Amino acid sequence: MKYYVIAGEASGDLHGSNLLKEIFAKDPSAVVRCWGGDMMQSTGATLVKHYKELAFMGFAEVIKNLPAILSNLSFCKKDITDFRPDVLILIDYPGFNLRIAGWAKKKEYKIAYYISPQVWAWKANRVKMMKVCIDLMMVILPFEKEYYTDTWQWPVTYVGHPLVHIIDAYKPNRLPVAAGKPIVAVLPGSRKQEINVKLPVMLQVAANFPSHQFVVAKAPSVEDDFYTPLMAPYNNVTAVQGRTYDLLATASAAIVTSGTATLETALFGVPEVVCYKGSNISYQIAKRLIKIKYISLVNLVMDKPVVTELIQHDMTSKKIASEMQRLLFEPEYINRIKADYKNLHDLLASDGNPSEKAAGMIIALAKQAYLLFSYNSPNQYHQQGKKK
Repeated sequence: MKYYVIAGEASGDLHGSNLLKEIFAKDPSAVVRCWGGDMMQSTGATLVKHYKELAFMGFAEVIKNLPAILSNLSFCKKDITDFRPDVLILIDYPGFNLRIAGWAKKKEYKIAYYISPQVWAWKANRVKMMKVCIDLMMVILPFEKEYYTDTWQWPVTYVGHPLVHIIDAYKPNRLPVAAGKPIVAVLPGSRKQEINVKLPVMLQVAANFPSHQFVVAKAPSVEDDFYTPLMAPYNNVTAVQGRTYDLLATASAAIVTSGTATLETALFGVPEVVCYKGSNISYQIAKRLIKIKYISLVNLVMDKPVVTELIQHDMTSKKIASEMQRLLFEPEYINRIKADYKNLHDLLASDGNPSEKAAGMIIALAKQAYLLFSYNSPNQYHQQGKKK
């Protein structure tokens, strides 16, 4: 079978790589083209575009880069047309992927969506289009199944959260800890734009805790030189690359930018403070459009403030340091957070491997498309090289 996968962010590259490992295991003759990153490419897929070329964050930034986005959409449509996949697999990244889905449906491609766009937060009207265009929707958060089923009468499939399976299977390779200097993990994000805004504020906190070592998790898509001037003023700041899970397995506490990393940190049991800061224009627009109580996945899934969120003007070094004091030195507070983390883990866990479940359903959809197309147009099918 032939598969075309589109992921536009680091988290999508992670989830996409685990999905592709399972697809290749079940369909050894699979041929895959993907938009993603190094992890997806390492599975044996042909990388078409790296997510670092696609990572435009915020409303103002999207408008500024609209010509590049439109060019990528045009290129993607042509590449799909030339490749003629049995199934198109979309992973989150809704601004781009839903446009591709609308186009691909008209071309009669089978479409699987793995990891739902957060339409429950904003742009809920997108669901009407999604129901028409998407043949298989697989969700990873428990409340999403209820949302789609009850609110939209759309029977989607809940497979469980892949991070639970990944982290449960992780074998710790802890970082060395200097005598008497516990580690604080700093996870500033994967895009240069967000790192440049948030990391300087996060690192100012290091001066308040000279007895701790602050370790920055570098993004694989960002060159080392980008971090050097940001870290240079601090004696107790170092960095690792490609070892985020080793860092979280070692850390006593963490400062984390909003996104998938908040959930990863929680599943490692590390007390955290969640930070978000964007351009003022993007923030003002988002504040008026996004209808959710929390920005971190931890709090969203638990539907309560498990971890402190410092957003926009509240994201100051003083407020981060104040929260870090509690995360490092208040046992009762720490134990309460860890107890909530345990409940979070149990809520997200599922029987079996979510990536394997998703792969099995996607392969079944691909076979359906293969058989239908070859039955209706056998000569055209073979001439176009769709049979593998």
